[in-house]
Amino acid sequence: MNKRELAAELAERLEIDKKQAVAFVEEFIITITDTVATGEDVVLTGFAKFRRVQRGPRLARNPQTGATVKVPAKKAAKITPLKAFKDAVIAGKKAPAKKKAVAKKAPAKKAPAKKKAVAKKAPARKAPARKAPARKAPAKKTAARKAPARRR
Repeated sequence: MNKRELAAELAERLEIDKKQAVAFVEEFIITITDTVATGEDVVLTGFAKFRRVQRGPRLARNPQTGATVKVPAKKAAKITPLKAFKDAVIAGKKAPAKKKAVAKKAPAKKAPAKKKAVAKKAPARKAPARKAPARKAPAKKTAARKAPARRR
């Protein structure tokens, strides 16, 4: 999916104009890029973490010649997928669609406050007993036999 397809999908889901969706996606990308460029992390809960990292200088090898090359220190972007995103990708499930809010009527009377129940501790469970591994019987030793003498 590219930027245009993403904007079209957003326009359809949010029931807005495609131009507005394209503008939103572009501004979203610009905002994340500018924020990370200043050195501040951007964390989208349940999706990904964007951050700028500093890589130190190192020695590398040219694969064609085998010569050692010095690589200078540099700044790089790092994007880390978060747990909810990884779980959804592994499971192959789509994210749950948000339901539109339905206007609710205000209650006529305020219900009396309920007392909070005291949390009870569950009794500790014992782990199931493990079976001892089967032991092999010791091997019986047999008497070594002498080979008969060879005739010449």
